[in-house]
Amino acid sequence: MGRLDFSTTESARLLLLAVFGVLALSVVLAEQEGENLSGLSNNPDKAIFAVRENGTTCLMVEFAVRFLVPYDVLALNGIDLITEQAAFTLPRGAEIEGTCGSTESEIQISWKNNAYTLRIYFSKELREKDIEVWKISKVQFVYDSSETSHFINAYNPGKHTASTHHLSALVTPAGQSYVCAAQQTLTLISSDHQKGITVSMYDVQIQPFDIASDFMFSEAYKCITDQRERLEETLPLILSFILALIIVITVVVYHFHLKLTAVQPVLPRDRSMYKNM
Repeated sequence: MGRLDFSTTESARLLLLAVFGVLALSVVLAEQEGENLSGLSNNPDKAIFAVRENGTTCLMVEFAVRFLVPYDVLALNGIDLITEQAAFTLPRGAEIEGTCGSTESEIQISWKNNAYTLRIYFSKELREKDIEVWKISKVQFVYDSSETSHFINAYNPGKHTASTHHLSALVTPAGQSYVCAAQQTLTLISSDHQKGITVSMYDVQIQPFDIASDFMFSEAYKCITDQRERLEETLPLILSFILALIIVITVVVYHFHLKLTAVQPVLPRDRSMYKNM
């Protein structure tokens, strides 16, 4: 009986060890890491970041980002507070972390010893007619107003968190990357007295799901703003071409009309008339 109890206990222990081993193995297999590829860009303002899972790219962002952060400083009278603006950009040398999933992904970008952290959350969903799309569902920005390179003489400095609410931005068909050269602006509400933080992105290309090739974006889905700007650029050329074509057609038609309506000289049929000419 004692041997039976012993064998049962050992079996349970071995089973637990096997389960924990499988879980640990799955964690290792699903290892995700962030990579900074900003050195590949010739634009000094643009950063390129990637999240990789099991050695394969699962999320990529390429953009330039500007921040405009209001903060309080003490007025000269030592009583009143006045609002200043800290303006700065996302540095190319930031540190990257992220997670990839089938319907939810996230990238976390930190710099200045975690004084600043930008988190972008992505989600995938089905919309009308079973069309699958992905979007930015949330943006969060953590900043430390005691960091003096951007916040000068901040009143009551400390860490604050600014977030979007009910966001649905950059909606893109699944399997494609979002591309937009025009500026995209988001407003985040800060824990610092509900101040509005402005985050502006431009020269954007983002893909958080379904990347087919390593370090390569999929087919580009251009934003409406870029499409309009391209149309505005090409429309004058198209109109000029049409006008030139109309002028050419008019000249040709007029030329043929003159030929057809011109009075032709009537030659005499009787040879005797040639003598009198």
